[in-house]
Amino acid sequence: MAAWDAEAYDALHRYVPRAGETLIVDVLAPRPGEPILDLGCGTGHLTSQIAARGAQVIGVDVSPAMIERARENYPGLEFRVVDGADLQVAEQFDAVFSNAALHWMPRSAQPAVLSSVYRALRPGGRLVAELGAQGNIQRIVAALRDALAALGYTHAHAISPWYFPHPDEYRQLLEQAGFRVAYLDFFDRPTRFDGGEQGMRYWLEMFAVDFLAPVVPSHREEVVREVERRLRPTLYRAGAWVGDYRRIRLKAIKSSA
Repeated sequence: MAAWDAEAYDALHRYVPRAGETLIVDVLAPRPGEPILDLGCGTGHLTSQIAARGAQVIGVDVSPAMIERARENYPGLEFRVVDGADLQVAEQFDAVFSNAALHWMPRSAQPAVLSSVYRALRPGGRLVAELGAQGNIQRIVAALRDALAALGYTHAHAISPWYFPHPDEYRQLLEQAGFRVAYLDFFDRPTRFDGGEQGMRYWLEMFAVDFLAPVVPSHREEVVREVERRLRPTLYRAGAWVGDYRRIRLKAIKSSA
């Protein structure tokens, strides 16, 4: 994944933290004073919401640009550049929270990520997370690959910057890391993009960078327009683009033994 454009992320993709708000309220349910780690905190909006409920929260992200922006947004909170597969933190936490971040960590790294989260938790601590599931953005990816292939770009079928697991597979990974899965839901969550008519373009420019980077500049506009043409009948509704999101939402507990 190329470096994140944190300014564009904040300006054009606020639906990402918005979608995680119910995860905080309904599943994480932070309590005043409890230490919580926000893994993959991005520009800090959900970290701030956790802090507003009284928790002692630290936000971490692998992207220096995202952390810099988070510090600008919320100078009273603590943010650190940290790799999820190697959470070298001195503290132990009552909870690790993660929204729309775990699916950016490759399948090969998932055992290390979950083991690292497990070590960062106190006995009885909880991992609360939402991530893309098998079938997530399937229509968008298919249209993107077809649009690129039509212009002679063959790289797209070998690119998979995300890990979208089947829920049974992710449950197994959690259990192998030592967690007891208390709750795991698998559901479709159609997601309205910001930006109206430009919403799909903004999504592609932010999240499909790995697909578009090898494309010569003169072809990129053609690719975007072709993706829009292919998807408009199914994913453009009432003046906005709607992503075909499918999610896993979970709560997993570290053994108290």
